[in-house]
Amino acid sequence: MTIESDIAQIKAQEAALHFTSFNEADAWALGSAMRSAAEKQKLPLVIHIEVAGRQMFYTALPGTGPDNASWAKRKVNTVMRFHAASYRVGLQHGPGRDFGPARGIDPIDFAPAGGGFPVTIKNVGVVGCIAVSGIPQRQDHGFVVEALCAHLRQPHKELALPDESH
Repeated sequence: MTIESDIAQIKAQEAALHFTSFNEADAWALGSAMRSAAEKQKLPLVIHIEVAGRQMFYTALPGTGPDNASWAKRKVNTVMRFHAASYRVGLQHGPGRDFGPARGIDPIDFAPAGGGFPVTIKNVGVVGCIAVSGIPQRQDHGFVVEALCAHLRQPHKELALPDESH
């Protein structure tokens, strides 16, 4: 497992996980399924789904705090700025790279950390973001990808990042 291979796999996830449309009912169905999965796994997550600057789903599970809501929103901002998963942005522009105030990217508003994933509509492009916060960033990212694979009926095993131990 290398940063380059993770970036390539995340790009494959971004290319595969597209919607044909996305509305309030889709946000509710996806968000509710994500909440149920988090509850079953006893994960302390904030789940935030936003389209065109409009929050369409939000929930906070036990064990989260106000900081998790802030992290989720900062991940949304990162996805919407770069039209890429926030984990990929972090891997590409992480510490010691070109992500920061010099580029007009204030860490108060942006988080290049795993857990934000673009809502992309086929033949349209990125229209929103699904973000979670509460567990380590690679797991945050993996949770969103697994939920999207289930919702979009895509093969999760083929799209998942390898475990960090590999």
